[in-house]
Amino acid sequence: MLSVRNFARSAPRAVARLSTAALRQSVARPSTFVKASSLSALRPAQASFSTTVFRRAADAETDEELSAKLESELQIEEDMKTSEQEPASIKDFLNNSAFKLIDTPGQEVVKLERDFGDEKITISFSIADITNYDPYAEDSALEEEGLEDDAVQGGNGQRKGRAAEEDIDEELEEELEDENAAPINLSIVVEKPGKTVGALNIDATAQDGNIVVENLFYYDDAKVAKVESPEAAQKRADVYPGPPFGSLDDDLQVLMERFLEERGITQALAVFVPDYVDVKEQREYTRWLSNVKAFIDA
Repeated sequence: MLSVRNFARSAPRAVARLSTAALRQSVARPSTFVKASSLSALRPAQASFSTTVFRRAADAETDEELSAKLESELQIEEDMKTSEQEPASIKDFLNNSAFKLIDTPGQEVVKLERDFGDEKITISFSIADITNYDPYAEDSALEEEGLEDDAVQGGNGQRKGRAAEEDIDEELEEELEDENAAPINLSIVVEKPGKTVGALNIDATAQDGNIVVENLFYYDDAKVAKVESPEAAQKRADVYPGPPFGSLDDDLQVLMERFLEERGITQALAVFVPDYVDVKEQREYTRWLSNVKAFIDA
């Protein structure tokens, strides 16, 4: 869904850029940056100080154009929001899960919290994982490598390279409609308030309907596990992290996965998180556009 949305965003922007470029070419504007030698040739020997440039700058000629562009971007997002339906996985999870959603407008990080017996469980994830995600990075690297190999082989290789490039482009277009969601990192903290000040911190990934555990940490102080301050982050960096989860005994890995499933870290969560992050990213982007436009228009 993310790539389809980005494609839909980029298409109107490309048209807008072409229109803007054509408009700018039709209206001859003086260059803002003029060489000093040119100014010297045009300037009288003892010219009086002029405030013309400053008056023009004070007029803020770009504001109106920028505001219109922001309004255009907002309209694109609103149109996309109208044409898309919120994934059913979001409503299903929130209605049937013991987790409480904590989503602060304007913040990247989202949290899920619940009690499980004497335990308090907090799951944190961020929309930054999809804003920084490039689903075609690996494909592009493979494509470039293939083209380099073909170039070495000569004319036949160049023809093969072009054919391979066309095939890759077709595959990317097909995948655009049905692409795997970006992997979303989960920070799972399990505490036992009143029993111990320590906490478990499990680093995992939600992708393709699966939860993949990557690391398991133990901290003597739950505040360190949550990393809610620079001091806690420094203390966390100094703690022995333990071995990679995949290197643990197989039975231990299975039992740890069952431990998480009993606490609601299930396939339903793995489906919910990427879908919710995608929806929140659009909501935050729209909020950002509105805030910037309001500032420009003030």
